[in-house]
Amino acid sequence: MYTLMIVDDESAILEGISRFLDWKALGFDQIWTAKSSFEVVSHVVDWKPDICLMDVCIGNEYGYELINRLSEMGVRSNYIMMSGYDEFTYACEALRCGALDYLLKPIDGGKLLRRVKQIIVEKLHGTLPEEINEEPDPILKRPYQELSPLIRKIVMIVGMEYGQHISLKSIADRFRMNPTYLGQIFIKETNMKFSEYLMAYRMYVARSRIMDTGDKISEIANEAGYTNMNYFYQHFHNFYGVSPLKMRMGETEENAEREEK
Repeated sequence: MYTLMIVDDESAILEGISRFLDWKALGFDQIWTAKSSFEVVSHVVDWKPDICLMDVCIGNEYGYELINRLSEMGVRSNYIMMSGYDEFTYACEALRCGALDYLLKPIDGGKLLRRVKQIIVEKLHGTLPEEINEEPDPILKRPYQELSPLIRKIVMIVGMEYGQHISLKSIADRFRMNPTYLGQIFIKETNMKFSEYLMAYRMYVARSRIMDTGDKISEIANEAGYTNMNYFYQHFHNFYGVSPLKMRMGETEENAEREEK
């Protein structure tokens, strides 16, 4: 069982996050809340949080400063920073002090759940209950619980970090494995190369954003991990047989026809 600490100077946020996910089903038997740095420092040694959700601003202090102070005290946890400010400086400071993610308020429940599940599997070396993890992997079309622990960790890393520069070698380095050997294991279990899976997942994310939002194609490409638009258009067209814009226009036309009927 795991312990969770939520740090925010607003009571409504503490209450909301405490009920935001089914923490008990995820394996958390203790949820601690704190409204000040003093309260955290006073109790954190006894609470021993496995995961800590911390606001970037706690009263007149910054959450990343508190994380640094806890590190100096020898306290270790898996930190997720929360913020109502889309400030690049805050995000950089949060990641520099060891936070695993920087989530903007209002918190996206799906993003938070995916990050918490990744921490449970990758950092806490735990397993996920079936009722929390019944959905299939969108690329492999197989339930996550059918995958081996190693492959499950890899696809969860992709699911959280697809927008960043990740490769089979960078993941192999995390697991202290030979990338060639890891690639062979991945192919044997999934019938796909890791590079194929990564591209397919990025295409899946891009298609979902194109169909469900009005965001610019360039913004969607960047979020999906593409800094070169020519590569994005080429991969997207090869994968789906249609350009991103035509796919969006086709969806709009279908919606219009359904509304007219």
